[in-house]
Amino acid sequence: MLNFVKRAGLSLWARKGRTLITLSTFLVISVMVLAGVLVNGATARAEQDARRSVGAEVNMEMDLGRMGAGGGGMQAPQIDASTVDRLGRLPQVQKYTYSTWDRVIFTKGGKPVGDGASNPMGPGGTAGVGVLDTGLLADFRSGRFTLLSGRHLTAADKAARLVLIEERLARKNGLKAGSKLTLTGNEQKNSGEFTVAGIFRDPRPSSEPEPEYGVNPADMVYLTVGGLASIGSDPKSSLRVGKATFLLDDATHLDAFKDEAKRLAGSALDGFKLDANDKALQQMTSPLKSIRSTATLAMWLIALAGAAVLALLANLAVKQRRKEYGVLLAMGEPKGKLIAQQVLETVVVAAAALVLSTLFAQGLTQSAGQALLGKEAADARQKLDSWQPPAPGSTGIDQGADWNDKPVENADPIDTLTVRLDPADIAAVGGVGLGTALLATALPAASVLRLSPRTILTKGK
Repeated sequence: MLNFVKRAGLSLWARKGRTLITLSTFLVISVMVLAGVLVNGATARAEQDARRSVGAEVNMEMDLGRMGAGGGGMQAPQIDASTVDRLGRLPQVQKYTYSTWDRVIFTKGGKPVGDGASNPMGPGGTAGVGVLDTGLLADFRSGRFTLLSGRHLTAADKAARLVLIEERLARKNGLKAGSKLTLTGNEQKNSGEFTVAGIFRDPRPSSEPEPEYGVNPADMVYLTVGGLASIGSDPKSSLRVGKATFLLDDATHLDAFKDEAKRLAGSALDGFKLDANDKALQQMTSPLKSIRSTATLAMWLIALAGAAVLALLANLAVKQRRKEYGVLLAMGEPKGKLIAQQVLETVVVAAAALVLSTLFAQGLTQSAGQALLGKEAADARQKLDSWQPPAPGSTGIDQGADWNDKPVENADPIDTLTVRLDPADIAAVGGVGLGTALLATALPAASVLRLSPRTILTKGK
């Protein structure tokens, strides 16, 4: 009597039509499940890359949601620079910077590009931003601003009188790195001579006012925090700042940093929020999440439908082979070996389908995934481009607009996907395929246990 392994091989060869139908069903299941696994893996890698590009960045900014609470009015909060320095020395922080701002007036060596009746800072005035380290400003780190000559302001320059200016301002006044520029503070009580440390390029046109300060972008100047304080109303007072940025050494340390910062700063953080820049990450990865959910849903629907078809095929196979099983049982073949033969036939076909699916699933998934992601990204980008800010001086609530919905600059939705087939993916699909094969043959195979060789051979049942 042939052993059940050899019988399984002969059975598959003799029943070519049923074998091909089973192989095709398993092939569809394998391709769809493998596609779902590949899409999940590709989107996970893309999200990780996006997280790295955004960086483990925490911004300490004014909490607009809590402004005015307790009758405090709408005065912008400030925090002592020494407190921010202590937060910057926490072990989770790799680098940090902070800034403050005030109106400054050109008094010698320069005139603003946008000076005139429309200048919101008055004649000769502009917005002066005091920064600890200009190289850590988001616009410079993203590449939106470009340093053309000279160098950035750093923490080592904190007490020096240095300034970073835009190229149009430099061109109008014939300034270059090393040139001198005299600036006067907002109350026009104190002035100081500043050295141009560097010249940068801001791509925004002069006709487009800087959204935060309303001045011509060409007139924005960045000063050392100590230099700006030296021309303020009270140069001897302790330095206080309105915002800060912390770059962490690892994104996983975010919660630990927030907990330590709140413990260390205490009530000094009242009026501020620690924003982990999640908005930029969400904006970039929203198309990925959409195609991931679609691929996962399709994967499980196909797998369940395929399992149902396979179960039907296995049940029909048992009915068609009752006489064969009756003869074998009458010859003394254990029922367990009949079940093992049926399971083995299904597993062999499933393994063949898995091997075939690996030959073209990667290319098919790359094409389909890229097409789907491209559409989702285009829709997301169109939605971002259609956002319109509320009218000046308006919260936008009555107009259906919200400042919180403003798109994050330099955080375009991800529109490319790289599919990679790894051994772990094949193993995962193999596990799903094996489970599907066992599930599909479990109930039909169990019916073999109820077979009676006497009944089958005498009555055909």
